[in-house]
Amino acid sequence: MNPQASSANSAGRILLASLIGTTIEFFDFYIYATAAVLVFPKLFFHSSDPTSATLESLATFALAFFARPLGAALFGHFGDRKGRKATLVAALMTMGPSTVAIGLLPGYDSIGIFAPLLLALFRFGQGLGLGGEWGGAVLLATENAPANKKAWYGMFPQLGAPIGFLLSSATFYILGKVMSDQDFINFGWRIPFIASAVLILLGLYVRLKITETPEFTKVIDNNERSKVPFADVFTRHTKAITLGTLATITTFLLFYLMTVFTLSWGTSKLNFSKNNFLVMQMISMLAFGAGIPLSAVVADRFGRNRMLILASACIMVFGLVFAPFFSSHDRVVTTLFLSTGMFLMGLTYGPIGTALAEIFPASVRYTGASLAFTLAGILGASLTPYLATKLANSYGLQYVGYYLTAAATLTLLALIMARKIMATQHS
Repeated sequence: MNPQASSANSAGRILLASLIGTTIEFFDFYIYATAAVLVFPKLFFHSSDPTSATLESLATFALAFFARPLGAALFGHFGDRKGRKATLVAALMTMGPSTVAIGLLPGYDSIGIFAPLLLALFRFGQGLGLGGEWGGAVLLATENAPANKKAWYGMFPQLGAPIGFLLSSATFYILGKVMSDQDFINFGWRIPFIASAVLILLGLYVRLKITETPEFTKVIDNNERSKVPFADVFTRHTKAITLGTLATITTFLLFYLMTVFTLSWGTSKLNFSKNNFLVMQMISMLAFGAGIPLSAVVADRFGRNRMLILASACIMVFGLVFAPFFSSHDRVVTTLFLSTGMFLMGLTYGPIGTALAEIFPASVRYTGASLAFTLAGILGASLTPYLATKLANSYGLQYVGYYLTAAATLTLLALIMARKIMATQHS
């Protein structure tokens, strides 16, 4: 442990608090993503054309990514001014109630146009909370980590992504097995949204038991707190925020291609059943989970920048074989395709949190890391399911792969330009 850490912050407590929060947040986020494909087009959008309804539903999915930078700026401000602990609790309490509210929302047939409007509002709340959650969880881990295990500690919040996805997919899979499609549409889809309240209470209990990180305590002791962290990030750390954002784009784009887009395409064009495809996606999450700790070990030994460059180069190649790899109704081939993509996702996702945290000083780190991550979400993920669907339908599936390769090329160039600042660790 960092010798400056409070004795109350044991390694196990820190890592559990950082992991459980992001698991809850990503569970909430992913149940929306799944429902946006399987349920919301039928329930909340009044359209005779199924494709149009799906695109409208995916547009609300994108809305959260535009809310996330606002959450990053808002919660980042308080995280850098008041502390990591209190801000993490507030972020959890913003996203959680928004998720429960979606589960209680009547459909279009009951309240008309207010159904999609309220859905968009609550989706905005989800994004706002997640914008403040991720950065705080990463800092909770990395600011308590030994110098030689920064990436290892920093990958624990990242594990919340595959765990949260597995929980959400497993929940929808079980519901699909125990009830009819009509019952699932009528009320079954609401269960995971409402049940997330239990996870929120658990997350609050764990987080209220932790103490402030030693690095932020040092900032307070040295009177180094920024008056306006948001302004300082863009005026004094312009290179860091720009390159950090570009270096993270492919992380988002790859994930939402491999989850939301493939679920939609696989069930509508390749004729997989919803449950069969969810099982294949759950298997691929194991590959995702395996890639995260592997990349963290390599990043601690050889550097965050080198690990991310290697992952981006592999993703460039994967994009070129995307279409032929994802054109079969064969379950084994499709599972291998999904697992390969998600393993590469793990390689880029594992070290990215630590890498972003290290390029900003502690006085603006919450704001800087959160903004870089969430701005990358807008560029790399907000419209990805929508654009990929349009590209595939208009020009063919191979153009979805070209889209991924182009993004990975941009990320690779940003990482090469960021070598110097990623090699410099701010204290």
